[in-house]
Amino acid sequence: MSYLDPRGGYASSSDDRSADPDVPPPYSYDAPGEDAPDPYAEYRRPDATGDVRRPASLEDLEAGDAGSIDTGGTDTGGFRRAADDTGGIGRSADDTGGFRHAVDDTGSRAYAGTGPAWNDATAATSTSQAEWEMTAGPRGPGKRRAGRDGKAVGGRAGRNLPAAIAVGTGLGAVVLAALFVYKPALLIVIAVAASVGIWEMVRALQTSGANPPLIPLIAGGLLITGLAWYSGPDSLILALVVTVLAAIVWRIADGAAAFRRDLTASILIAVYVPFLLGFGVLLAEPVDGRWRVVAALLAVVLSDTGGYAAGVFFGKHPMAPKISPKKSWEGFAGSVIAAALGSAVFLYYSLHVPVYWGLLFGAVIAVVAVCGDLAESMLKRDLGIKDMSHLLPGHGGLMDRLDSILFAVPTAYLLLSLIAPPG
Repeated sequence: MSYLDPRGGYASSSDDRSADPDVPPPYSYDAPGEDAPDPYAEYRRPDATGDVRRPASLEDLEAGDAGSIDTGGTDTGGFRRAADDTGGIGRSADDTGGFRHAVDDTGSRAYAGTGPAWNDATAATSTSQAEWEMTAGPRGPGKRRAGRDGKAVGGRAGRNLPAAIAVGTGLGAVVLAALFVYKPALLIVIAVAASVGIWEMVRALQTSGANPPLIPLIAGGLLITGLAWYSGPDSLILALVVTVLAAIVWRIADGAAAFRRDLTASILIAVYVPFLLGFGVLLAEPVDGRWRVVAALLAVVLSDTGGYAAGVFFGKHPMAPKISPKKSWEGFAGSVIAAALGSAVFLYYSLHVPVYWGLLFGAVIAVVAVCGDLAESMLKRDLGIKDMSHLLPGHGGLMDRLDSILFAVPTAYLLLSLIAPPG
């Protein structure tokens, strides 16, 4: 006997109910008529007219043009399940595969699809939280992220703005104090920043299966910073080679497979963090090095601020939606303009650099700062992580704050060596 027949276990497709009288059908063929009493009438909620609404019959459903069934829901706030074009009930997938709840005009709960959350390009900033909006779930243009208490935190760029401002101001105060109170203290600041950055990078790359050696990389970072301070640019390259060799020797002790797996990650960390950051030491070395460091950092800050403001108010065209969804070409233009104008004024009064060279300096720093931000964003997306760490509220990790600076510092060192050679 086949149970494929939906009419209660009869193998025959005919209407002969005596084919197998020993097998009772699971349900009766005789559907209740229109005049049959409703056994659940006392449990049904009356609608706005006071009448009790009966469930729609199959004929009513097939004749309807909306393809939906009201399950006791009317003007009194019942729930409604609506069939979408794909045949699904009550849920409509958006482009990201996510769903969101929406309340319709009758007070009923429905599901509605949204477009991709990263279509709302806003700011071109170096904030990792803004870059991660695409994975936080769809919220619609201009919506803020809700905290655990249900209150919105952060702004349109996706970061906790008060915390970000406070942390950024504190970091800037530490650097300025080291520069203008006791300049050799900047060496300690850079060494600590390099060590923390190496630690964050090692943790991040471990998510991909690599295991770069932490101890030789941190030791090499300290060596790069110290030799750059005392021996200049030639020793910077020499210290980089020593750091890479130390990491290779350390990993060879674990076997050839570990060496091949971690070689590229070790070289990436050594070049990306301590080597590029070591140019900050070279930038501060001359007598007027304080102003050179401030010029580089100021250009990065102006680029970030100008891009944030222009992106929030004018951002319409995504710059790199697959890498950093919140960056827009309007924000990028704001970064270049703000950095160029601010750098021209600062360099003219601090280092007596002509205005046109100051404009060029600021514009180039803005471009490389945005490139540095995009580079880290691409790295984090490849690794599938949101932030490098959670050390800095409103920013993520220290590397999420250094991403633009790492590209800007060596560029500033080369440019200032040409347009404002040390005396």
